[in-house]
Amino acid sequence: MPLPDDEKIIALSNNLLKEFDAIFGLHAGFRRAHAKGQMLTGTFTPAQSAQTLSRAPHFHLPSTPVTARFSNGTGIPLIPDPDPNASPRGFAIRFNLAERVHTDIIAHSTDAFPAHTGDEFLEFVRALAASSSSTASPSPVEQFLATHPAALAFVQAPKPAPSSFARENFFGITAMQFTNSSGNARFGRYRLVPSEGTDYLDAATLATKPASYLFDELDARIARASIQFRLLVQLANDGDIVDDATIQWPSERTQVEVGTISLNARVADSDHEQKHIIFDPIPRVDGIAPSRDPLLELRAAIYLISGRRRRSAPEN
Repeated sequence: MPLPDDEKIIALSNNLLKEFDAIFGLHAGFRRAHAKGQMLTGTFTPAQSAQTLSRAPHFHLPSTPVTARFSNGTGIPLIPDPDPNASPRGFAIRFNLAERVHTDIIAHSTDAFPAHTGDEFLEFVRALAASSSSTASPSPVEQFLATHPAALAFVQAPKPAPSSFARENFFGITAMQFTNSSGNARFGRYRLVPSEGTDYLDAATLATKPASYLFDELDARIARASIQFRLLVQLANDGDIVDDATIQWPSERTQVEVGTISLNARVADSDHEQKHIIFDPIPRVDGIAPSRDPLLELRAAIYLISGRRRRSAPEN
């Protein structure tokens, strides 16, 4: 995946990465965000309805191998799983279509994002970096939230701690355009729904959990049986805004079930593979195209720049 030609996007990406370093510290070989993670392998099996939505190859093949990564929020590799800052959690899936041919989904456990544009997101992150518990009120981030309702809604959105990564919902926050074999196109957003349903911990139970309870539980769970998620696409109606990740569509919008993701094994040498893999928020596959959301090119650039830095760090 190439870096964009737009010098402004490259500069904005580097400025954001600098702010992440200021907030979370420098951790060579780890992601600047969602640093603590675990990788699994499995398969994607499409539903019949997937073929009516898109001509994308993995929607038509009998099955496709996948590589997935669950993660905590922040760029702190050892952040305790019960820490409130570990949410939103992350779930990234790579559909391995052929040698060096793939398409990815990147999803979060909060169905929202704090900014519409990269410049706005940089302003938010800088306000976070300039604020602490000892900063006089109103702090820079409090001032930012007072004038940016989408960011305030994101911060205030409930972020309960799941009992397992396998019992959490995940959302693709940016819209994609799905085009089928007849040329019919619809915008939609991915949703990943756990087959076992969601399950969250109350505060008293969460307080008893160890620092890596989610990752320990993941290893134990995968040893017993596969982890399954239903992959859905929530479709936009005519008139819905499809290029702004801060605006969510009404819950009654049609959802198409496009298949099942089954994860059945831990990736061998997971630490090395996590360092190497660079997920791509832009689909880059026939039948699924990016919307005009301004965050997509920026996120792709950030992931690539950060990934190259991560790969260049010495092995532990």
